Amino acid sequence: QVQLVESGGGLVHTGGSLRLSCAASGSIFSIYNMGWYRQAPGNQREWVATVTSGGSTNVSDSVKGRFTISRDNAKNTVYLQMNSLKPEDTAVYYCNADIRDSFRRRNSMNYWGKGTLVTVSS
Repeated sequence: QVQLVESGGGLVHTGGSLRLSCAASGSIFSIYNMGWYRQAPGNQREWVATVTSGGSTNVSDSVKGRFTISRDNAKNTVYLQMNSLKPEDTAVYYCNADIRDSFRRRNSMNYWGKGTLVTVSS
């Protein structure tokens, strides 16, 4: 069974920084794309950033220049460095990953973490 566990959320003032982490554990053969989504109160979940297994990254326009996504393949962990935080960044941040859990399984499955709350005060 694969699990994604996020950490690093909390309360920060406008302009501050936080670093989120998400560790994948369990039966893992290979991890492909890893990424972050967020959901603010009353809003739909939105994509924030993605990093491929080769390290290529892409971030949404709303966070470009402020957020950086990275991963440590040896630790099965993805990070989201968030700088210059704004009140509109307040949301629950969810980790997402495409994971192949066995060499016997040809396709990967998509997994979600339970989320970590980021609150940015003005």
